[in-house]
Amino acid sequence: MKRWFKRGREKEMKCSCGNGTACGGGFYFLGFLGSLVYYLQQSTTFWQGVVGFLKALVWPAFLVYKLLG
Repeated sequence: MKRWFKRGREKEMKCSCGNGTACGGGFYFLGFLGSLVYYLQQSTTFWQGVVGFLKALVWPAFLVYKLLG
């Protein structure tokens, strides 16, 4: 009975994403949506909106730059 309990506990402790991948996809997606809304609200022309969309794709780079600067 102890062996079964230990096996079950090991399964509980594993990441639910599987294969050792990082589980930050949801956080990145929410950050993408938030930055997309921000950049699109700041744009006044179509091309500024396109640039805002591209900036929203790489928002973590801007975040790290500001934190380390």
